[in-house]
Amino acid sequence: MTARLELVSHKLCPYVQRAAITLAEKGAAFERSWVDLGNRPAWFTAISPLGKVPLLKVDGEVLFESAVICDYLDETLGPRLHPADPLLRAKHRAWVEFGSSVLTAIGTFYNAPDAAAFERAADSLEGKFATIEQVLGDGPWFAGARFSLVDAAFGPVFRYFDVFDRIGRFGILDGKPKVQAWRAALAARPSVAGAVTPEYPELLLDFVRRRGSHLAALAVDVT
Repeated sequence: MTARLELVSHKLCPYVQRAAITLAEKGAAFERSWVDLGNRPAWFTAISPLGKVPLLKVDGEVLFESAVICDYLDETLGPRLHPADPLLRAKHRAWVEFGSSVLTAIGTFYNAPDAAAFERAADSLEGKFATIEQVLGDGPWFAGARFSLVDAAFGPVFRYFDVFDRIGRFGILDGKPKVQAWRAALAARPSVAGAVTPEYPELLLDFVRRRGSHLAALAVDVT
């Protein structure tokens, strides 16, 4: 019997997107419920040990942390997205974690309070993508022809740049043709495109504008 799956989500959370992408790649039927993390309902705080999304309910049992959720889905539903070889699988898990460090660097970038901090954050972020440029192959995906959980982890990363590019030219991805090609391939992937609601770009732009940061000031007149 197929398990009943429910993904507890927030419309801007990139880690939720990872789980949604994985579910879509599996062709799994699932329900989505939405929470406002600024006003967490009691039912949510009762089942979320860390007070964060995503949560995955599996026949009423609750899993938390996106990497755990994606690994569980990969172990229980086909097709497998992680490599079969244990060493290569461990390396892929490490690059998923690297993707999380990129998301942290993106947060530092959009929260930087002044021009100097903003430039430092941009340089740090550029360095992370320079590292990725060195490990990418011929594509279209991280490991070549086979879409993996590393791709699911980076789909939400590049989505930020769709909004950043509307604000200005920051050069973070310049001179990185493999990264640029990977970004384009991920944007065109149905599972990645469908991981967010249609209003996501405007919600993210509004979120940036409310940061009180250097980037927020640059975003004031963006339409």
